[in-house]
Amino acid sequence: MFTGIIQAVGQVAALERRGGDVRLRIGGLPLADGQLGESIAVSGVCLTAVAFTDDGFVADVSGETLACTTLGGWLVGERVNLERALALGERLGGHIVSGHVDGVGEVVARRADARSQRFTLRAPAALARYIAAKGSITLDGVSLTVNAVEGPQFEVNIVPHTLTHTSLDAWQPGRRVNIEVDVLARYLERLMGRDAGGVDLDLLAEHGFVNR
Repeated sequence: MFTGIIQAVGQVAALERRGGDVRLRIGGLPLADGQLGESIAVSGVCLTAVAFTDDGFVADVSGETLACTTLGGWLVGERVNLERALALGERLGGHIVSGHVDGVGEVVARRADARSQRFTLRAPAALARYIAAKGSITLDGVSLTVNAVEGPQFEVNIVPHTLTHTSLDAWQPGRRVNIEVDVLARYLERLMGRDAGGVDLDLLAEHGFVNR
C-alpha cells in the first residue's frame, strides 16, 4: 500500500530482457534498511525488490505488467517516481494507492496556470467513469486531485513543488502515463452492482427513476 507521495526521482540504470519479461535495475533510492521481497512503487507500478545495489534495487517485471503499463516502452535513463510502501504510523499525505495500474492514459495538453502547470489527459474509455471532479487519481505514481472532467478527458493542476520533486515536469502532449483510479470508486461500483444486490442505472431505469 502506498500514498502517492513521491520520495525520490530515480532512473532506470539497467534493463535486461529475459524471454518475454524484463529485469530492471533502478537507481536513485538508497535502501540501507531494504528487505528482500518488499514492495516499491516505480512510477505507480508496484514492483518487488529481488536484490539491492548501493543506490537502488533490482526488480523483475512480468509480461502482464509490460503489456498493461508504460514499462514496456522504458529505456535505460528513464526518470521514474519512487515510493516505498506505507509503514504503520506514517502520515497518509496523499490517498490510498495500491500500485496496481488500471490503464495507460495520454497527456493531451499542457499550459501555464500562474506558477503551476495545468495538464489535460485522456483516460481509456473503460476508466472514465471512475474519474470525478475533486476526486483522487494516481498518475505515474503521484497522488493528484482531479480539477475537471469531460468524457474521457480530465484536468490536473501541478504545483511547483510537485513539478520539482517528481518526473511530471517532463510531461508533454503525447506522453503516455500510468493511471490508477481511486480504489474506493472501484469497490463502490462492485458493491452497488446488481449482482451484489445493489443499485445500478439499469435497475433505476426499469423502475422509471431515470431515462435511458
